[in-house]
Amino acid sequence: MPTQVRIFAMPKSLGETLASTSPTSLPKPTGQATNGDTPGLKVSPYMSVAMAIPEESKDGGVTFAAQDSLPKLPIPDLESSCRRYLAALKPLQGRREHTETRLAVEDFLKSDGPDLQEKLQNYALGKSSFIEQFWYDSYLNFDNPVVLNLNPFFLLEDDPTPARNNQVTRAASLVVSALEFVRAVRREELPPDNIRGKPLCHGCQIEQDPDSKHIVVLCHGQFYWFDVLDDNSDLIMSERDVAINLQTIIDDAVQTPIQEAAKGALGILSTENRKIWSGLREVLTREERSNNADCLGIVDSALFVLCLDYTEPATAAELCQNMLCGTNEVVKGVQIGTCINRWYDKLQIIVCKNGSAGINFEHTGVDGHTVLRFASDVYTDTILRFARTINGQAPSLWKTTSPDPSKRDPESFGDVNTTPHKLEWDMIPELNVAVRFAETRLADLISQNEFECLDFSGYGKNFITSMGFSPDAFVQMAFQAAYYGLYGRVECTYEPAMTKAYLHGRTEAIRSVTTESVNFVQTFWADNPAETKVEALRKACEQHVNSTRLCAKGEGCDRHLYALFCLWQRYVDEQTSQAPSSDGFSSPTDNGSTLESVVGSPGNDSINSIDIDMSPRQRGYSTTSNPRSRDFHPVPAVFADAGWDRLNTTILSTSNCGNPSLRQFGFGPTSGDGFGIGYIIKDEGINICVSSKHRQTKRFVDALESYLLEIRRVLRITGRKAATAKQTRAREIDPAKVKTSNRLKARGRMITGLDNNAMRLRLTNGSSTGTRSPTEESLLMSDDELGGYGFFDAGMLLQALKARGDAFDHNEAKPSERAAANAKRRDVGKKLRLVEY
Repeated sequence: MPTQVRIFAMPKSLGETLASTSPTSLPKPTGQATNGDTPGLKVSPYMSVAMAIPEESKDGGVTFAAQDSLPKLPIPDLESSCRRYLAALKPLQGRREHTETRLAVEDFLKSDGPDLQEKLQNYALGKSSFIEQFWYDSYLNFDNPVVLNLNPFFLLEDDPTPARNNQVTRAASLVVSALEFVRAVRREELPPDNIRGKPLCHGCQIEQDPDSKHIVVLCHGQFYWFDVLDDNSDLIMSERDVAINLQTIIDDAVQTPIQEAAKGALGILSTENRKIWSGLREVLTREERSNNADCLGIVDSALFVLCLDYTEPATAAELCQNMLCGTNEVVKGVQIGTCINRWYDKLQIIVCKNGSAGINFEHTGVDGHTVLRFASDVYTDTILRFARTINGQAPSLWKTTSPDPSKRDPESFGDVNTTPHKLEWDMIPELNVAVRFAETRLADLISQNEFECLDFSGYGKNFITSMGFSPDAFVQMAFQAAYYGLYGRVECTYEPAMTKAYLHGRTEAIRSVTTESVNFVQTFWADNPAETKVEALRKACEQHVNSTRLCAKGEGCDRHLYALFCLWQRYVDEQTSQAPSSDGFSSPTDNGSTLESVVGSPGNDSINSIDIDMSPRQRGYSTTSNPRSRDFHPVPAVFADAGWDRLNTTILSTSNCGNPSLRQFGFGPTSGDGFGIGYIIKDEGINICVSSKHRQTKRFVDALESYLLEIRRVLRITGRKAATAKQTRAREIDPAKVKTSNRLKARGRMITGLDNNAMRLRLTNGSSTGTRSPTEESLLMSDDELGGYGFFDAGMLLQALKARGDAFDHNEAKPSERAAANAKRRDVGKKLRLVEY
């Protein structure tokens, strides 16, 4: 029978999606014919992410069952937010500057503040969340490229099964597991994330088109697609079938010289500024039902994009760069790096030639915590599926699984195309020029950034908790101490706390720099006893933990004040009835890009979350845009004060992802002179990825490693007086025994380990092998080896600093309608001939 075809409809824009969702998911925008409640906001049509939650959960569905019971994010008390705002700024400002900020806050509380607070409370009455619309607007007003500015990446651990550690088998395995995840979400069989037994909000979903059945594969910058699901979201291809398709695609892609393929690599256009990319999409869709429009529809509506790279990055830093922005390699004037093998508007699974794999995703409509759950479940499923090949009784991660495709009647698959098709774009002159300029701009952007990784294996969560510290707070203080040791000052640091315990909650900003943290870094770098340093560290960590708990309850100051600022801007725009700029708001500069991500591990009771959080100036709002309207409506004092800019200019943008399925994760720097720091705290190690615009990144990482070793030495000095810090239950039983009734078990001398002095003596005299372990080396480290500056511990740094002064939706189509659409569908792309595998 002849192959039927399915018509790919162009996906809705995010604005249309927001407008069509139910009250239980996202608030319906009101006002002008623009996105949401923000006048002048225009949404690029490519920003298509389905975030709507079904109006009614399916019978027996668990994924969204708790949505209606989630409380709304509370609006903090105005005075409390202002008090926390001042507390966050105090350690970052000098005495005079802080006095000016305090006066501005007092003026705000007496004048504009109460009125804006009342407006916010009234605005929130009909909303699921008072910050939600402003949140989406902040991303959509951000005009810079998403690559290196918004999109984070995850680097997965290698597949534990050696047979899968090559490109085709690893990619096929990840695709099958990802499809099982999609199936579980669509059937509402995926258990919701929870913290201490309390369900979290699932207000955003990864997939874009609820009827999508295909994936797109990118190889050497060329586009391919094939169907992988039937109408019931069951898999129609086995892992071996997928592998055959992928090998077929690779064999076809290499037939075109990479220099030639690069000239038509349209994925590079997704790295352009939003306005430029939006205009180029109009060029692609200028003629309805044209080849280019159909090709774009296929890419936009795909479940996800699989990127097959031809490179084999050798180091962790090279791997991280490849997952975040791709490689930059120009040969004979043509870009052939993996940066051309991407589509940054979609969730991308990236697999290198050696099997190393990662995930890159556009963050606007997808919460990073959701993608972390996706990555974790996909990685877990790959392991469990391998286990079932050994023991058929091994458990499954999913409540139900797809029927074995090899045992199904092909007729039951329905209208599908399982053979890969290559998309062949019509490269008109406009597109040729656009590809060229987009590539050179991206090459500039990649060249401006550098990446370094630290796979610290000296200790991890177990040691930190045994010493009585919160792991996240402990590592946050490490960032503060390392930076202070290099530059002699503290800078604005950002870490988000997850607020998904509330309906449509996202994050709140934790301000890591506190009076206690400043006291700690100054104490640590001065000539103080070990006990004094540890006590200062303990107080700083306790304050960080308290701040994190408050933020997780929605009791921070950043989101609240930002919502007030947005309402004021809206009021001014309504009063003046004048568009502030070409798109309603001023566009930020490259240096204003922000990706302040923090990751929490699902199932690990973490209240940290991965998210891209932008400051007001970086969101596309500006206190200086539309100066004419400002003449009539002066900026409220608190937003005009220098402190507002200080707190919203992040130098250390940090993000904690506690998940063993990941090797690294990270993002670009959030400011021109800042660092982007992604870190994963594991039981016996800490993995850190640092990025910056060539700001001595390697040196900062080295300083961080030196601090981590030094603070362990200091903790061990104080720990000796407390005997063993904490013992496991298994260790506690031995000292409690007086004697044993078993004569054989009484034989032998109990090995308890050398004390530090004995260890040091043995190390000084040399070991039999002539080598030392990292632990032994760290015990021998003197203060003089810390970062190469021994005079720091003599107190000279603090004295020198003191001398400087204080300056420091979805309606499902009926079967008849679907059949009619299928009958009209035409084959898009050239059908490939399958290879033997």
